[in-house]
Amino acid sequence: MSAVLVTGGAGYTGGHLCRSLVQRGGKVRTLVLPGTDTGALRALGVEIVVGDLTRKETLRPAVLGVDVVYHIAAVYREQNVPRRVFWDVNVTGTRNLLESAEDAGVKRFVHCSTVGVQGDIRNPPATEEAPYAPGDYYQESKMEGELLALKFHAERKLPVVVFRPVGIYGPGDTRFLKLFRNVARPMIGSGNVLYHLTYIDDLVEGIRLAGETSGIEGEIITLAGPRYTTLNELYAAIAEALGTRPSRIHLPVLPFLLAGAACETACRPFRISPPIYRRRMDFFVKDRAFDISKARRILGYDPRVDLKEGLAKTAAWYQEKGLIG
Repeated sequence: MSAVLVTGGAGYTGGHLCRSLVQRGGKVRTLVLPGTDTGALRALGVEIVVGDLTRKETLRPAVLGVDVVYHIAAVYREQNVPRRVFWDVNVTGTRNLLESAEDAGVKRFVHCSTVGVQGDIRNPPATEEAPYAPGDYYQESKMEGELLALKFHAERKLPVVVFRPVGIYGPGDTRFLKLFRNVARPMIGSGNVLYHLTYIDDLVEGIRLAGETSGIEGEIITLAGPRYTTLNELYAAIAEALGTRPSRIHLPVLPFLLAGAACETACRPFRISPPIYRRRMDFFVKDRAFDISKARRILGYDPRVDLKEGLAKTAAWYQEKGLIG
């Protein structure tokens, strides 16, 4: 198996990808920021390179002798950082890594984007050809990073493949913990909007295939679970996994949008994160459903963890860790 670099190996998706590649006999290296806890990665036998995407001179040791780069590292929207930081890491940092990979002669550069670059899906389920419509700084920066990677392929012949994951969940991740905790409380909005998740094991397999399948350079591929649901159906499935019932009460969206705008305005001068903000309402009002037939066709991607099974495993982990009573 090829020598590979995984950026962001200390993160949730990057860590699972490192583990999967090691288990398949790969020689795996990861790039991590200074001060990162790398004990678990070292125990797996992953080679650690300390560096920073925003400092190009630190990237050469990471890409040297590598056949495939899996670029997973990014600044995410949950991290509450200024707009400039999104661009520094997700755009300029991506450029630095692309240039370093090109100089090192890597054979495949697999770039992690996000379905968020397509924003609100007007005609679900969306294919990869649906137009760009980012809705916030994070999504805008990821769009720019994706376009940059594709430009390197088109103009400089760097063998790039872009994948766009949907909402990622599974044991070990806490991004959807609040949803699990609130499932028995009143829902904001009608609950009829669509949402799509992907279980971490399925996603990692799709990423691996994007790095190893021949003849797909220049492609954009959506990776998602086998099915999407309405929020009402998702809440019901989570409640079932937790052994409870979802609330039947639905609250109007408008008061929360107004409250979010007011909180954002009040908190901005103090540079603090508002307790409620308008972007959070996107979850309740915007469709997020995607067509994965392209991934099935060109990768042989076959997500095997059904939503109910994945939610049950995630709920069990939350309960085991005492995160949910």
